[in-house]
Amino acid sequence: MTARRHIPAPLLAAGAILAAVLPAACSSAGTTTLCHSDTHPVGGGTYTVMNNEWHSDAAQCITTDGTASFTVANSSIANTTHGAPGGFPLIYRGCHWGACTPDSGLPIRVSGIRAGTVITSWSTAQPGGSNRYNVAYDIWFNREPTTGGQPDGAELMIWLNRHGPVYPAGSRVASDVSIDGRSYHVYLRRWHWNTITYLMTTGTTSVRHLDLQPLVAYAVSQGYIQDSWYLIGVEAGFELWRGGAGLATNSFLVRVAGGGPP
Repeated sequence: MTARRHIPAPLLAAGAILAAVLPAACSSAGTTTLCHSDTHPVGGGTYTVMNNEWHSDAAQCITTDGTASFTVANSSIANTTHGAPGGFPLIYRGCHWGACTPDSGLPIRVSGIRAGTVITSWSTAQPGGSNRYNVAYDIWFNREPTTGGQPDGAELMIWLNRHGPVYPAGSRVASDVSIDGRSYHVYLRRWHWNTITYLMTTGTTSVRHLDLQPLVAYAVSQGYIQDSWYLIGVEAGFELWRGGAGLATNSFLVRVAGGGPP
C-alpha cells in the first residue's frame, strides 16, 4: 500500500503509488547509497533499485553493491501504523511509472500468462525489535500495455511477512485460501484501481520459484483483474512504518518467458 508524495488523503491507505524515478546516487568503494527517491540499475541493468521514501522526511537510505540486492542502511521513519508507511525501498523488473528495465519480457497480457510464464525468487533479511514493516511483492497491472504514470488496472501484493501491527489495505475477503501449495488470507480494496493483497498465513524470509500464474488466475476468477489487462512490472521491497535498518534483499530474480536473462 505504498503511495507517492503529495497525493489526496484517500490514497494514503492504498497501494504502491511510487515517486517518479529520479536517477541520483552517491557511490564509493563499490557501494552506492540511495536516499529520497534515488534509483540505480543493478544486476547488469536487468533490475532497478529505488529508495522511494515518499511519506516521511526522516533520514532513511539504502545501499547496494550493484548486484540484485540492497540493504536499508539507516531509517528514522516513525509513522503511525494506523496510516501510510513512510517509504517503500524496492527492487523491480519491468516498468515503474514509465521507467522500464531493458529486455524484461514485460508487459504481458493477462490472458497470455500461463504456468511458468513469470517466475520469481526473493531472499530477505528481517530484523526484529521495535521495527514496523512488511515484506511484500508489488505487482502492477495496467489496462493498456504502457503508462507513464499510475497504473490503472490493479495492484497485486504478496506479503511474505510483517513485523508489528501493520495490515493490508481494504478488507479481508477470504481466509486460509490455498494457492499453489501456499496458504493466504486475501484482502481487497477497490478504488480507482483494485488492490489485491495475499498475506501468507505463515510468514517467511524467502520464496523460491514462485509462479505468479496461480495468484493472477485466482484474482481473475474473482473479478479483481481482467484478462484484457497487462502485467507491466514486478517489484519487491519493504513498506516502512517505523525503523527498518537492517532489512535487506539478499537476492532477487524475476524470470519472464521470452524476456532477457534473469
